Amino acid sequence: MARRLFQLYTGLSLYGVSMGLMVRAGLGLEPWSVLNQGISRHTGLTIGTVTIVSGALILLLWIPLRQRPGLGTVSNVVILGLVMDATLAVTPELTSLGARIPLLAFAVVLNGAATGLYISARFGPGPRDGLMTGLHQRTGRPVRLVRTCIEVTVLAVGYLLGGSLGAGTVVYALAIGPLAQFFLRRFAIKDLTGEPSPVVARGGTSPERAILPE
Repeated sequence: MARRLFQLYTGLSLYGVSMGLMVRAGLGLEPWSVLNQGISRHTGLTIGTVTIVSGALILLLWIPLRQRPGLGTVSNVVILGLVMDATLAVTPELTSLGARIPLLAFAVVLNGAATGLYISARFGPGPRDGLMTGLHQRTGRPVRLVRTCIEVTVLAVGYLLGGSLGAGTVVYALAIGPLAQFFLRRFAIKDLTGEPSPVVARGGTSPERAILPE
């Protein structure tokens, strides 16, 4: 239990940090942040506040997918936005491309690791990843495909609202699926029988079996 709680809150905190660092890199945001930034520009709210509100609204989409929220779900809604705003408050803006490119790469990898950490803790996925796993379970489509389709749709809407996109957006869209799958297996917590977490495929490496129904 102690390890699971550690993974949950470390993962959520790192996820929020990665989102803030992508903003500071200034090379394009991950799709959900493009959407949230676009909404932020129209409402005057901070991007972290919009992230919290949008996370709560996304939970409504869980109803037809029959997803069940848990401690991780509720924590995700609150923590991501708070940590993102805090990261932006303490991280200075960068002007050098030589610093922004490594920062972007670090933020994308950190985001994938954070996803693996908190989902593997088995306290319930966050609103956005719950949408991903719910669609995966209901459609039988590979996690990478489901994730990519969601991100592209969100990106298009965010761009129309004025959110920032660029090379970093493309890098994130292409890399986050494989990264999330890799870290889900890497941070899997074994139960008392020695089996890995039920959210991670047992022995399989194919994308469509990276996450299984509980």
